[in-house]
Amino acid sequence: MSGSGDVALVTGGAGFLGAALVRRLVASGRTVRVLDDHSRGGPDRLADLRGKFEAIDGDVRDEALVKRAARGCATVFHLAAVNGTRFFYEQPERVLDVALRGTLAAVIAAREAKARRFLFASSGEVYHDPPTIPTPEDVRCVVPDPSNPRFSYSGGKLAGELITRNYLRGQATGAIVFRPHNVYGPAMGFEHVIPNLVHKIRDAAARAAAAKPKVEIELQGTGKETRAFCWVDDAAEAIALLEAKGEPGATYHVGTEEEIAIAELARRLGTLRGLEVVPRAGPAPAGAPVRRCADTRKLRALGFAAKTSLDEGLARTLAWYWDHDEPEAKPPSAPKAGGA
Repeated sequence: MSGSGDVALVTGGAGFLGAALVRRLVASGRTVRVLDDHSRGGPDRLADLRGKFEAIDGDVRDEALVKRAARGCATVFHLAAVNGTRFFYEQPERVLDVALRGTLAAVIAAREAKARRFLFASSGEVYHDPPTIPTPEDVRCVVPDPSNPRFSYSGGKLAGELITRNYLRGQATGAIVFRPHNVYGPAMGFEHVIPNLVHKIRDAAARAAAAKPKVEIELQGTGKETRAFCWVDDAAEAIALLEAKGEPGATYHVGTEEEIAIAELARRLGTLRGLEVVPRAGPAPAGAPVRRCADTRKLRALGFAAKTSLDEGLARTLAWYWDHDEPEAKPPSAPKAGGA
């Protein structure tokens, strides 16, 4: 299934998780095409692999372009999306547009190319506040409040799952849905909880006296909210494993089961920097889930085991964000005409 003659298309391959997957595929000897408009990622993310994959600059909503990109591909990995919690609230129409039109374009392209596999990146957001923790893949999915723009992302991902399953039902292309849970690492973007905490700790430390290594920060919520984080290279390994061993028509979680409260996460980040962090509760964004931790038994049954401990991953992520500030925002991407 993963022989060197297979061509793989990765939409969103210059993004955070997409780039890690591209690295994993290239390292295994695959021929890889990357379709990305660089509105979220950037060409520098894969600069060291230049010449080792085919780069196609364009928008995943451009159906003709995606069809040309998928031509001759054995597998299409569809990761292109507008991620980052801040964008769910600020740009819900863009989030939905990329989710709906982009997934339609990618699925139709894979179907016409008669690719063997189509792997769709959904999200753990589709459960909102799940009734079971750790959460298995068969727990109900829900959009609790369509009037809240936060759910533009989870709603778009649920629609993408429906598109993937129904457009490929009975086709030669086997569809696999995977739901990543809190994938993290350096340069993941600035709209997520770990970068947010790192910058709050850094800024509070800069204001504090050097002789007082105790800093207080305000959280978004009570701090009792939980997440389970997965190192980005482990997530890429899991996706490659799903291509090789996943069952067509099935859904899999990509993540870990090491659940941690946000307040404890803040304290742990501080400890890694030699600081005592005192978190205090603050206002929570409307619709933010209280607990999230995936049941990963299906993925582990295929042979997956995370290799990077949370402390190791946090230390590497902390070091990167401590020295990097958010760049000026790029304007929203419009569909582009282009070719491959």
